[in-house]
Amino acid sequence: MKLEGVELRWVSMPLVSPFRTSFGTQTTRDLLLLKVVTDQAEGWGECVAMAAPLYSEEYIEGAADVLRRYLVPALAAAGPFDASTVATVLEPFHGHRMAKAALEMGVLDAELRAEGRPLSRELGAVHDRVPCGVSVGIMDDLGALLDAVGGYLDEGYVRIKLKIEPGWDVEPVRAVRERFGDDVLLQVDANTAYTLSDARHLARLDPFDLLLIEQPLPEDDLFGHADLARLITTPVCLDESITSARTAAAAIRLGACSVVNIKPGRVGGYLEARRIHDLCVAHSVPVWCGGMLETGLGRAANVALAALPGFTMPGDTSASGRYYATDVTAPFVLDDGYLAVPTGPGLGVEPLPDELAAVTTATDWIPASR
Repeated sequence: MKLEGVELRWVSMPLVSPFRTSFGTQTTRDLLLLKVVTDQAEGWGECVAMAAPLYSEEYIEGAADVLRRYLVPALAAAGPFDASTVATVLEPFHGHRMAKAALEMGVLDAELRAEGRPLSRELGAVHDRVPCGVSVGIMDDLGALLDAVGGYLDEGYVRIKLKIEPGWDVEPVRAVRERFGDDVLLQVDANTAYTLSDARHLARLDPFDLLLIEQPLPEDDLFGHADLARLITTPVCLDESITSARTAAAAIRLGACSVVNIKPGRVGGYLEARRIHDLCVAHSVPVWCGGMLETGLGRAANVALAALPGFTMPGDTSASGRYYATDVTAPFVLDDGYLAVPTGPGLGVEPLPDELAAVTTATDWIPASR
């Protein structure tokens, strides 16, 4: 394909309820969408960076800047390309994995649309639907938490993930176990909120038979995670620490994790996400698909990825209604705890013009030639 240009589109999506984690509270999800225009088809990408560099060092305006000044011009200058070559073209530019992932996603969508092939088949999916978990933010009190968890279980979610931080960890887990029983698939996510000195405290979670504790320590502390894994019986899962197949291999080799959360935006794209999946399968390490409060575009791609054989644990591929009253695509609706894998070409979904326009705050066209 040859690149004709890329449209950057800023959107602001009100959340149906505030979502609080150890690094802040969101009431609105600001996102950067990309429309990649080639000589064969158009494709959509979604940059999952947040408005501020809180989850990672990336943020929306930084992603827009590096796309405008470096990534898009480099891809345009590379001549004919396909999705498999995007990462190589962009490799000279250090970091900025979320921006790179969004551009590669748009190219991949355009390429597959032109060829009439669905993303799920391209990635190697083996399922036509995937089980869904839900992420439950930090609440003001235990009563609100129990009401929220009960509502999600009534909706059919097959796994509950509780966000935790110091001061909101053991008691929320105890309350959920006591109210809903031991049969509920339950895990916790710390988003780097602890240090190794908290190991004895985190061991107090062991009796609750959790599926895992996700990213308890800072992302650059693989040795600390390896030490923690020897001090607690709850399986350690890494999220922010996993930025590539190389870092995943290092984490597995060190014993820093026994489960991996794969987020395509965090690792540079869906093709690198597939490489991490293959690596983990080779080492018998289960994986699951994390979420970043995506629109229906990113959700479609995540569901396709989660249909690969190594995704043996329910991911954060929640229904659209978990976060948004109105999505920019036709909504993903939970069916007995599962979401269907899109079967159309590319992502299998497209933005709805009116819904997209309603949440768009700005656009910018980057031509392939200037």
